[in-house]
Amino acid sequence: MDLLNTLVDKGLRRELPSRDEALAVLATSDDDLLDVVAAAGKVRRHWFGRRVKLNYLVNLKSGLCPEDCSYCSQRLGSKAEILKYTWLKPDEASQAAAAGLAGGAKRVCLVASGRGPTDRDVDRVSDTIKAIKDQNEAVEVCACLGLLSDGQAERLRDAGADAYNHNLNTSEGTYGDITTTHTYADRVDTVQKAHAAGLSACSGLIAGMGESDEDLVDVVHALRALDPDSVPVNFLIPFEGTPLAKEWNLTPQRCLRILAMVRFVCPDVEVRIAGGREVHLRSMQPLALHLANSIFLGDYLTSEGQAGKTDLDMIADAGFEVEGAGEVTLPEHRVPAGAGCGSHASAGCGSGEDAGCGSHEGAGCSHEGGGVCGSAAAPQVNEARTDLVAVRRRGAGTELAPNA
Repeated sequence: MDLLNTLVDKGLRRELPSRDEALAVLATSDDDLLDVVAAAGKVRRHWFGRRVKLNYLVNLKSGLCPEDCSYCSQRLGSKAEILKYTWLKPDEASQAAAAGLAGGAKRVCLVASGRGPTDRDVDRVSDTIKAIKDQNEAVEVCACLGLLSDGQAERLRDAGADAYNHNLNTSEGTYGDITTTHTYADRVDTVQKAHAAGLSACSGLIAGMGESDEDLVDVVHALRALDPDSVPVNFLIPFEGTPLAKEWNLTPQRCLRILAMVRFVCPDVEVRIAGGREVHLRSMQPLALHLANSIFLGDYLTSEGQAGKTDLDMIADAGFEVEGAGEVTLPEHRVPAGAGCGSHASAGCGSGEDAGCGSHEGAGCSHEGGGVCGSAAAPQVNEARTDLVAVRRRGAGTELAPNA
């Protein structure tokens, strides 16, 4: 297919595909899907080999957010049954992080619900970063705390943060349909603040919110213009109790096309499969490793992923290898000398509802409410896959051990 040959050549040269070319990837047929994956896989392997970076999320503060993001179970007015708790203490967060690092993660993502941190919150997170790095000197730490005020990115950098995540989530043209309590421009500003402070910028999207192909191409082109080191691709988990609870628009094939399009537009950055991969990719997850070079290990902010042991087995069975702590994630041309986390293995962190948190070897299907191991016959594609969505019932912030 001439289109795919052109896109591979552009990806190897880091040349931006046109909007029409990106749209054409999303419009390919199921008959051509494996060709699309193979083509994007050539670009992925050129820049990242067969390495898969593992990231682990620690939810520092859950629920009770004043923002009205329609996709989020922690939003203002959410009726989703989730854990709600205030800030974890630094030693609690460090213990949770240690579980993920023991499973092979090289990056810890510290996420807190809310519009943005106060200066006191930045102090709290700074203490947490220190506690984690005192126990694990080589670990990368990414903060995801919402909108940043002037000077806060610099303070996080000075505290030892390597990266900052803030997702654009959707296109500028449709952003107001998803969130009204802040703007698309606010999100762009925070990504730029992180970049300017010398933090590795991480920003991505959420697919499956009812957006058009044009919206997806718009947001990915906007991300390319912002030039983050990491682009997490989240797939909406339609939580009951949120405005998007009925938005079941994704199939495994569409998810793979979206990941391929992101890889073609952002060929040399860390593309991470973030929230919702188990729900929407399902048995097709191993194919997605040919497109993305990074995943979250195990659970997400308020829902459970598959067991971490299952993730590790999937990577090995698909012929990939876990990226080691001493390996540099990004290609050499993206790692300026002395540039924060880029100097060892720059990446980013997932955000919002669709970020990720680790799950340990014994997690499997033992959690309350089922999970991803149901044996019932699969419903129709656009039917709510409630058998595949489990509200997180244990983990950091409860009396039970972290599910990590």
